Amino acid sequence: MVSAPLVADKAKGSAPVEIAVRDVAVNFGPRLRALSGVNLTIRACEFVALIGASGCGKTTLLNVMAGLVPIAAGSVNVCKTPPRAGRRDICYILARDALLPWRSVLGNVEYGLEVSGLAREERRQRALAYLDRVGLQDYRDFYPSRLSQGMRQRTSLARAFAVARSVYLMDEPFSALDSQTKLILHNQLLDLWESSGATVVFVTHDIGEAITLADRVVVLSRLGTGITDEIEIDLARPRSAEALQADPRYHDLYRRTWTSLRESMK
Repeated sequence: MVSAPLVADKAKGSAPVEIAVRDVAVNFGPRLRALSGVNLTIRACEFVALIGASGCGKTTLLNVMAGLVPIAAGSVNVCKTPPRAGRRDICYILARDALLPWRSVLGNVEYGLEVSGLAREERRQRALAYLDRVGLQDYRDFYPSRLSQGMRQRTSLARAFAVARSVYLMDEPFSALDSQTKLILHNQLLDLWESSGATVVFVTHDIGEAITLADRVVVLSRLGTGITDEIEIDLARPRSAEALQADPRYHDLYRRTWTSLRESMK
């Protein structure tokens, strides 16, 4: 699969709808409603961050898009079809890297390509190219047990983007990392995504992370009763996580997002 170039920011508003969530409700058992009245439209090539209080249903909504959790009401379409588990146009990146401990770094990045049916030499060259992009080519023969958590997540990113999916669902992949390592991973994720043509839905509790990465930040109600706000992140791309720290507009957006998040928790 050859990935398309990233749609220019100004054209994203006219891009086709990639994910459509309409009046969705999710029940956990007969008495617990996890989500209700959720409406969200995400366009092709858009990077959307989901934030909200713990327990508000961010990961549940991500799991609905992945076809892992059934809905009790409403409708969901991903790439024009209802979600289902195991689709090859969607990649789900977990909070933990889920690397295979018996495979080397190179072997882990090759794994998705192997499952996709690429020939041995083609998948090896593609895996090496993505390891180079995340700065791990010299560690290709290391096993996960010898890697730091940051290096494990870089391997996970390389594995995910090497398979070139249309949609990436990411559930707090950097939550276990220190601040400095996060900045490095933010830049690497932006580089991988901006050249992929993919759509990303990214769950996070970190306001700064959401603003650094996303085109739009979506705030969920504390009680899972829909979306309380959508904040357009009008920062130019390409972005540098470090450079944004000195941008007054970044800090304006941070305050705006924090105010909205605080209101959603009342």
